[in-house]
Amino acid sequence: MNKGKQPVWDAEQIRSLRGHLKMTQDDLAEELNVRQQTVSEWETGQYQPRGASEKVLTIIAERAEFQYGEQDE
Repeated sequence: MNKGKQPVWDAEQIRSLRGHLKMTQDDLAEELNVRQQTVSEWETGQYQPRGASEKVLTIIAERAEFQYGEQDE
């Protein structure tokens, strides 16, 4: 496994990214190929994105030059 920084996609970071992108929850859900309810659950802290959704969030954030949180692996 690679050592280094892993993105931290908590509720606040996801809301901040969506605001930075000027997207609605529906817009972000469509971009990530998830339901709007899923984005809402992430933003309220009920769940955290995993797997492909987490990776796509990171790609979107990097393309938008969004400064997201990271933690050591």
